[in-house]
Amino acid sequence: MSQTTNKVLKQSGVIPYRVRDGKIEVLLITNRSRQDWVIPKGGICKGMSPSDSAAKEAWEEAGVIGQVNTHQLGVYKYRKRGNTYCVNLFLLPVQLVLEDWPEASQRERQWLDINTAASLVKEASLKEILKTSKDQVNF
Repeated sequence: MSQTTNKVLKQSGVIPYRVRDGKIEVLLITNRSRQDWVIPKGGICKGMSPSDSAAKEAWEEAGVIGQVNTHQLGVYKYRKRGNTYCVNLFLLPVQLVLEDWPEASQRERQWLDINTAASLVKEASLKEILKTSKDQVNF
């Protein structure tokens, strides 16, 4: 009898944010099917640190650029297609929002207050990280 071992795949991601009128807004994007709101994330690129890889994902998936805070904000897990993904999260203060980016035709993006963003994402642990992220933001 064979036993199937599910892999745990490591990823990194960012919570892109900006401060508008003294309030913190975070940027959520849709997954490629445009059904769920998520944060920019992806596999850690070979030869890159998790935070640098997360910055690359933010550019590719959300069209935002900034200097990632290298202090890990938290970790959350999710399941997809039989695998478990473990995502290391970092904060990204957004310095530039691009009009054109690699996955622009595949995703939508929206700036939201933290509580609204937390209500839209599926994973409970990501909801909690989003809610506590405001305590980590330096104005």
